[in-house]
Amino acid sequence: MKKLITLTTLLLSFGLVSAVNAKTCELEIDSNDQMQFNKSELTVGADCTEVKLTLTHSGTMAANVMGHNWVLTQTDDMQSVATAGMSTGLDNDYMPADMSKVIAHTEIIGGGESTSVTFDVSELSKDVNYSFFCSFPGHWGVMKGQFIIE
Repeated sequence: MKKLITLTTLLLSFGLVSAVNAKTCELEIDSNDQMQFNKSELTVGADCTEVKLTLTHSGTMAANVMGHNWVLTQTDDMQSVATAGMSTGLDNDYMPADMSKVIAHTEIIGGGESTSVTFDVSELSKDVNYSFFCSFPGHWGVMKGQFIIE
């Protein structure tokens, strides 16, 4: 019985240590009616286990006219994800049906709105190139940037 209590205590302690070591890092990025993000690079420290990204739209145009979202993929997957999402429509946030190459994404928002997404970065590698972009049709070519893990 004493061994069972000790084992249970160790397992619980490990779980608490893991939870204590978890670190959520917060990032913010703005978009506007000129099809621009205000940042072309976002950097996350190696000590972050998850990221909460908040996207704002400082413009005034509606989501169906000048909507924006934030999508994260490996750089090599960006074009295929953006192209696949174009035909899915606003109701699906212009995201592809096959989400296997998407690391994280927000919903589409219009002027004056904001949205957030929290996602795990503990498995992302500093040796891999990641890119973020807006998947609204026609936007991803100019609304994009690098997502860097330090």
